[in-house]
Amino acid sequence: MITKDLILRIFSAANILRWNDHIRPFDFFELDKQAHKMIIAYIVAKFEEEDGKSVDWIKLIEGGIFEFFQRIMLTDLKPEVFHEIMSKKEQELNRWIIENLNDDLFALNGGFGERYSKYLLDYSYAKQERRILSAAHCLSTKWEFGIIYPWNSMIYDIEKTKQKVDDSLASFDDLSGIRKLVFNRKYYGFLDLCGQLRFQQRWAQAFRIPKTSVLGHMLTVAIFSYLLSMEMNALGKRRYNNFYSALFHDLPEILTKDIVSPVKSSISGLEDIIKQYERKQVDEKILPLIPPSWHTEMKYFIEDEFSDKIIENNNVKKVDNAAKFADNKYNAVDGSLIEMCDKLCAYIEASMALEYGIKSSILIKSKQKLYDKYAKIKKNNLDFKQLFDYFC
Repeated sequence: MITKDLILRIFSAANILRWNDHIRPFDFFELDKQAHKMIIAYIVAKFEEEDGKSVDWIKLIEGGIFEFFQRIMLTDLKPEVFHEIMSKKEQELNRWIIENLNDDLFALNGGFGERYSKYLLDYSYAKQERRILSAAHCLSTKWEFGIIYPWNSMIYDIEKTKQKVDDSLASFDDLSGIRKLVFNRKYYGFLDLCGQLRFQQRWAQAFRIPKTSVLGHMLTVAIFSYLLSMEMNALGKRRYNNFYSALFHDLPEILTKDIVSPVKSSISGLEDIIKQYERKQVDEKILPLIPPSWHTEMKYFIEDEFSDKIIENNNVKKVDNAAKFADNKYNAVDGSLIEMCDKLCAYIEASMALEYGIKSSILIKSKQKLYDKYAKIKKNNLDFKQLFDYFC
């Protein structure tokens, strides 16, 4: 099962500042950067597949999670310092990271710890997926830099920084996904919209530390969904669906903003009206920004996101328990698992703010309500009470 230390490490990324030696219109956090990177990696990988190139999606997902943990352990090193250290002491540094994460990662089911060690120490492993992730890293950095660049035009060596950012991305111009994102305004618009979710703070009515954004929250839910999918011994396609359904589950909030749960549940039928509006907006404003061949999958990810469902005879069908349809042919999604991970993340967000000493009545009541409603739920072999009890 997931350890408390691993959970705290995941959420610590919401405190790691980026570009903190530059003038910033707002704070950039590592959690948001990693979330944006994973979305961009999905886009690039989809384009690579369309061009006939093979992508191992499980290696891509896990590689993104592995690199996320690596970045957390190395905190806020400047890129040039990071590359200098890695060029001379990469193996030693990676072994140190593995040693410090050993207890947390080897507690997970499915050989996750072994694959993490292999990813960090065997550079021939997941070679294509590493390259896609590296390209996504560079493009998400370029997106951030595009925001801060006008604020730093007078800073010494800013043009040199700009050149390095541009050059790093140019080294991936052999990837068709990068070329299409850079030169096609429509596809870049999807990337841009997703990035804007980092501007939307969660818990709009309550002051919190850390101030997690909608974008960062989507990644934490995705990581938990993936790790717990392994605990349920889910096969590859189901793990893929659970991760990306979680990663995109709040995508409609680009258009609607975060509507707090008390408002949604205050009037009978209001939540259905909101859902209908979201679907209409997704059809009109989000789906046109990605290739038509992706529309079915994206809608499968984000519609009825908290329902267990399968695809049968080319039709989406809601089911009581996706685990009963474990074979890859069913293309199953554990929507109820994603909902539990969503609520668990909200519970942790409230708990961490309270531990920082923010004695907000909204946070106290919300934390208790989430615990009372969700902590005792069990799904297949998963007992969520242990995870909730870490933060009692």
